Amino acid sequence: MNEQDYTERTYAGVLGKIVGVYLGRPVEGWAYADIVERFGRLTHYVNDQLGIPVVTADDDISGTFAFSRAVLDHARTGPLTARQVGETWLNYIVEDRTILWWGGRGRSTEHTAYLNLKNGVPAPGSGSARRNGRTLPVQVGAQIFVDGFAMMSPGDPDRAAAHARAAASVSHDGVAVDAAAFIAAMEALAYIEPDLHALIETGRAQVADPVLQHIIDDVLAWCAPGADWREVRERIEKTYGYSVFDGPCPATTNNAAVLAALLLGGDSFHRAVSIAASAGWDTDSNAGVVGALNGIRLGLGALDAEADLRSPVADRLLVVTADGGECMSDAVQQTRAIAAGRRLLDGLPPAPREARFAFELPGSVQGFTPCLDVGSPYTRVAVANVRPRPGGPAGPDASGLVITCAGVTESVAAAVSTPVFLPRADGGDNFSTIASPTLYPGQRVRLTARLALGTSHAAPTLRPYVLIETDARMEATFGPELLLADEPRELVWEVPEVGANPILRFGVAVTSMGRFDGDVVLERVDWSGAPVRHARSGVLMTSIWDLTPEPLRAWVNSAKNFEADFRYSYSVSHPEGTGLATIGTRDWDDYTFTSTLVFNPHERGGLVVRARGHRRYYAAVFESWQRISLVRRDHDREAILASAPFAYTEDVPYRVTVSCHRDRLTVRIDDAEVLTASDTAENAHSSGGAGFLVTTGTVLADGFEVGSLAGPDR
Repeated sequence: MNEQDYTERTYAGVLGKIVGVYLGRPVEGWAYADIVERFGRLTHYVNDQLGIPVVTADDDISGTFAFSRAVLDHARTGPLTARQVGETWLNYIVEDRTILWWGGRGRSTEHTAYLNLKNGVPAPGSGSARRNGRTLPVQVGAQIFVDGFAMMSPGDPDRAAAHARAAASVSHDGVAVDAAAFIAAMEALAYIEPDLHALIETGRAQVADPVLQHIIDDVLAWCAPGADWREVRERIEKTYGYSVFDGPCPATTNNAAVLAALLLGGDSFHRAVSIAASAGWDTDSNAGVVGALNGIRLGLGALDAEADLRSPVADRLLVVTADGGECMSDAVQQTRAIAAGRRLLDGLPPAPREARFAFELPGSVQGFTPCLDVGSPYTRVAVANVRPRPGGPAGPDASGLVITCAGVTESVAAAVSTPVFLPRADGGDNFSTIASPTLYPGQRVRLTARLALGTSHAAPTLRPYVLIETDARMEATFGPELLLADEPRELVWEVPEVGANPILRFGVAVTSMGRFDGDVVLERVDWSGAPVRHARSGVLMTSIWDLTPEPLRAWVNSAKNFEADFRYSYSVSHPEGTGLATIGTRDWDDYTFTSTLVFNPHERGGLVVRARGHRRYYAAVFESWQRISLVRRDHDREAILASAPFAYTEDVPYRVTVSCHRDRLTVRIDDAEVLTASDTAENAHSSGGAGFLVTTGTVLADGFEVGSLAGPDR
């Protein structure tokens, strides 16, 4: 398999996963009879009929793309272990808020496993039947999170199954782990084998449980050519339905539903996900698994062959974790992350870094859609890709986003934009959505654009812009103009300060002195590293009844109480153990982070830098009123890099700066250097966000400032 084929099939698998989840999500938890009465068979998204967004937070998506980070986070070229995946859970999950169904110990399989991990029981013990009883460990959650691991092992079903078992056993045992290995083996082989029956036979070689073997045999027999999917669904209900097994959501029932949808859908991507989403049971999980497998097996062409399920999604997805800057994502970026994991497992060097938005995959738009907050309603604008969807006309040998404009003038703009943070109204419904923006004032945006071949000779210009929300309306801040021509031209814009509220969208607007009808190609858009300078200061609270004003939404907190303070900017408080509040993205590498800290009673408190999740970071930690230490936290391991006596006092402000530049870390207090260290260990942290830390107590923080230490060409 060549690299391009692997990448495109992985992209199709990621798209298939999110399309299936979004199709089935609105009816998750509905009785089958209610689905039939309201919708018949779900052939397209029904979100508009129910008043909910298509793209929203979901455990199937967040868990799939967060937990597979275990491969990269542990930099493993050998077999992945359950213990490592369990550590990944603890790093990215914010208790009671992200990824999981928090249904309580003894009821929710994943919640129970998380509490075991938190209390010092490593995986696989955390998910074992010996600890959790016979019912909880055999629910559906194991098979819904393994797609990322499978896509890192193309053509290698044994490696995919081994990694799926490691991941599944964090929370599950028995038949549920077999079901996860069954799915992962099929997905891995689907890269090189399109025959569904061959995939099933390979997958079932991973199954030891006799009940699951019987399910596979029965569903194969029931899904003979010409079988009606509703009749097959009734046979599954009678023989393997929820009433047959214990627990709220048995893996066995849902594995039968997945297998039936695959067989009855045949080589129609649309029919298969439609059946999975319409049959009841765990609709979003089952349709997501079916979509991922068939995306890999059938390729991008199958996603575009029937109903258009891609355009409403526009590649967008949310990965809601403690690594807040990774929440706002898209199918292209997740494809790159999976491909990076595959290269690591195969012992290959990392691929060259792509621009944040390079539009390199067929049909990809990476969240860009027409934007009426800036564009005029009196012009027409559409987005597509230079590399079209399969079956479309051939484009030039370059990637890019095509912005098709009609009726553009000096005062009538065409605009497109992509989200870099969530508006408050898009916070989701069933699953908590916490995130940090991906773009900040002080960051340098680089973009390259041109006119498409054959475009009219009008001289349009392109201007980048960002949007924030102020007083319930969108407010745009524009960058400089770029005069477009046939050859690519580059523009660099340092985003200015735009007020206290976070940036919500980044976009480009096209205008022209004379009427312009034609195509503009946005070849790439990029920013990386920490802002040149980004600061917030002052009291954020406007009312004693509003402890979470808009600027606080840019932070992700595992500290139980992270609130605006009536005297300082932030109050960070945690009743027991360690909690964090962080901001920024994982590509912030060389920078300084400064804040004025005021200590209330606590065990430890301070600043963190290069945080990727809330258990992997560096921290300048004040301890017990008498010492300051510079530490590296790596999951449950903490190394002291430097330490010194330092007496500090309650309610006295201390201006603290932590600098990280390459392998050198420095701590300054009130402009005096107190600690410095060099970290060249194999598990040193190279980049990540910044923020505050507190252990059992409260730390107050008055403002913050981030400043890049990278060169001017970043």
